[in-house]
Amino acid sequence: MELSFANAAIEKLCSNEREMKRRYGNDGARKLKTRLSELDAADRVGDLAAGNPHQLTGDLAGQYSLRLNGGNRLILAPVPPVPRAEDGSIAWAMVEHVMIMEIGDYHD
Repeated sequence: MELSFANAAIEKLCSNEREMKRRYGNDGARKLKTRLSELDAADRVGDLAAGNPHQLTGDLAGQYSLRLNGGNRLILAPVPPVPRAEDGSIAWAMVEHVMIMEIGDYHD
């Protein structure tokens, strides 16, 4: 799957193990690296199985979440062209390019 980043800070974090460990600890860095590897290896979002992958609702509707550690999540958004289901919703199973929007706890 093709990955993009919402900003340079997220891209830097996702490519710097030392920064991952500083922000999320050893376990959080390990989980983040694992999820990034899984995203890289997948052809589309529908291929993801680990990390309780699911669509978000409410204020975060149109985005997708993967669990990291604790309350931390990897938040994704589809990059156009966005495949659509018959009802007009995002056909997440078919999305082949995502943007990492945020890494953190959206439950706060």
